[in-house]
Amino acid sequence: MSRVLFVTNGHGEAAIADRISLELAALAPGALVDHLALVGDGVAERMHDVGPRRAMPSGGLIAMGNARNLAQDLRAGLLALTWKQMQFLRAARGTYDLAVAVGDVYALIMTLLAKARTIFVGTAKSVEVAPYGPFEARVLRSAAACFVRDEATAQALQRRGVNAEAANAIVDLFAAPDDPAAEAALEGFAPSLALFPGSRESSYEDAAFLLEVTQRLAARYPALGAALSIAPGLDADRFAEDALRAGWEVRALDTASLPFALRHGGREIVRAWRGTLGPLLARVTLVLGQAGTANEAAAAAGVPVVAFERDRDRKARWYRQRQRGLLGEALAVFPARLDEAVAGVESLLQDPPRAKRMGEIGRARMGAAGGARRVATRVAALLGEA
Repeated sequence: MSRVLFVTNGHGEAAIADRISLELAALAPGALVDHLALVGDGVAERMHDVGPRRAMPSGGLIAMGNARNLAQDLRAGLLALTWKQMQFLRAARGTYDLAVAVGDVYALIMTLLAKARTIFVGTAKSVEVAPYGPFEARVLRSAAACFVRDEATAQALQRRGVNAEAANAIVDLFAAPDDPAAEAALEGFAPSLALFPGSRESSYEDAAFLLEVTQRLAARYPALGAALSIAPGLDADRFAEDALRAGWEVRALDTASLPFALRHGGREIVRAWRGTLGPLLARVTLVLGQAGTANEAAAAAGVPVVAFERDRDRKARWYRQRQRGLLGEALAVFPARLDEAVAGVESLLQDPPRAKRMGEIGRARMGAAGGARRVATRVAALLGEA
């Protein structure tokens, strides 16, 4: 029986690995699929989690010289965790027929410690905003196959001797059967918004700001409402408690997908959502998102995306600018000062031609669906050769 190890270094990357594993189950139903999360302690939906994992204060955002986040993670035991993960991968030599690194070159370097044939699935870099450098290209040549997010990036790597192909699995990430509960989440709302605060510790603070923006907008639009998406691994009760302290009325809902609703001024404006994002994206007018992968999935679905430039740290600002480079005009970034944020969102709500254009650009930038299937097909083919 074949064994595959996915190694990921981010929350969105773990979701992508889960999506590829779903496709793999149809192509190689006998394969056993394990998952090592280098970042975070969330539990995979379809894969079997293995190895040491632990949530860090930064949520994995320690690149670009972010000394404060790095210092916090070091105090929380980052070096010890990394050493244990390296030991796990070395001990796994001979255990797996194939390994798949999902994320950046760091994930690939760690995965190569397992000494298995390795596929790389790059999720972040692109010639559009942050091309792979010479060192990274040298590491990528160690992979049996290399998938990157767009054709221009694949061609640039091919010129450096990397066996690279384009396959943006993010486009498939939230492809799922329709969920009738999504209709209930947005019932009576027009326009309807989706709020994506993200999947890291900062999501609770970001959600508070998104709710404040939504409350201000609802005062101007009598039927406007939103679904607040709560990512796996985050605490729905904490979101509800924070909203209660901010002056919202909280009403518990007794369904797994809809844990609570929020009222303000005698009107229900927000419902919390714990289901998959695909059914929401099929129904909303606009996404207000401080997320990473979820924002990109919304763009891929043709939904205009708004993010806010919050004054937390240099790395967070760099990350949002990088996303802006990847998505182009599909993403509008407004200041996080409340009046300017509300005015920015309202300008989009009042400009349907611009919103339509943003959706079209998002689809074009993110590429065609089928990337997850393409990666899974290569995994199955290499397993057949093992």
